[in-house]
Amino acid sequence: MSETTLHIVCPHCHTTNRVRADQLASAPTCGQCKQPLFAGHPVALGDEATFDKHVARSQIPVLVDFWAPWCGPCRMMAPAYEQAAVLLEPHMQLAKVDTEAVPALGTRYNIRSIPTLALFASGREVARQAGALTNPAQIVQWARAHAPLT
Repeated sequence: MSETTLHIVCPHCHTTNRVRADQLASAPTCGQCKQPLFAGHPVALGDEATFDKHVARSQIPVLVDFWAPWCGPCRMMAPAYEQAAVLLEPHMQLAKVDTEAVPALGTRYNIRSIPTLALFASGREVARQAGALTNPAQIVQWARAHAPLT
């Protein structure tokens, strides 16, 4: 098991990196930009291509917060989501999609209310939670309960 390698997409330059599974917790850095692969906060996915790359190529689950800047519940959930990133990394990558800036993703995934959390594994959506979770422990519990076993 220690020789298993995983593809992890860099949150900074979006290059796909290979990381040994037993090295995930050892603060791996990107081979391209040398930045940490796990920064302890969600990565903003600002366009469809970047979103597709993270969801399709990362071999760890990707938890996405679909939100909008005008949304009160989204703003209420944001600090808890930020704290959840610290607790879930490096076994899960957290990301945010501003549905105002990238409306095509909201349409593609039929996002009808925000905030909506969607958990992706192996390039496909495996779970969804509509509505704000304002406690980091709630987010972590929900994500871990729905993440596929690795």
